[in-house]
Amino acid sequence: MTPIHAPKLATSGDRSIGSRIAAYRTAQGLSQTALGQALGVTFQQVQKYEKGRNRVGAARLQAIADFLGVPVSTFFDAPAEIGDGRESIQQLLQDSEVMDLIRTFAGISDKATRQGVLAIVKSAATLDAEFSKRVDSAIGD
Repeated sequence: MTPIHAPKLATSGDRSIGSRIAAYRTAQGLSQTALGQALGVTFQQVQKYEKGRNRVGAARLQAIADFLGVPVSTFFDAPAEIGDGRESIQQLLQDSEVMDLIRTFAGISDKATRQGVLAIVKSAATLDAEFSKRVDSAIGD
């Protein structure tokens, strides 16, 4: 008996690869149109790749990686989870405020200013964590 082949349907792996393409494209401030033009496809095709509706072929995935300046393995590696329960790098890259912060920070050319901004952000995160602990402690009492 001849096996019946179902059409190649997109898988969760295709959706995962697509979401990573979208995250890295967004991180670089590129539109779907810009990526599509670089690849020779329409922005609608890029949308289909990013949503996982269409599979990305190996050569096209390599072209995307080259254009975005990342190794092709970037799209396959499991997201690096941060051990203390914080968000994964992948989740952070999908946050528009995080991406805005990264783009803005990258636009600062003076090293001393960059270090000062980084110190401010780290201090704010520390203060926020301390405040959250106090609130949690007060509620638990």
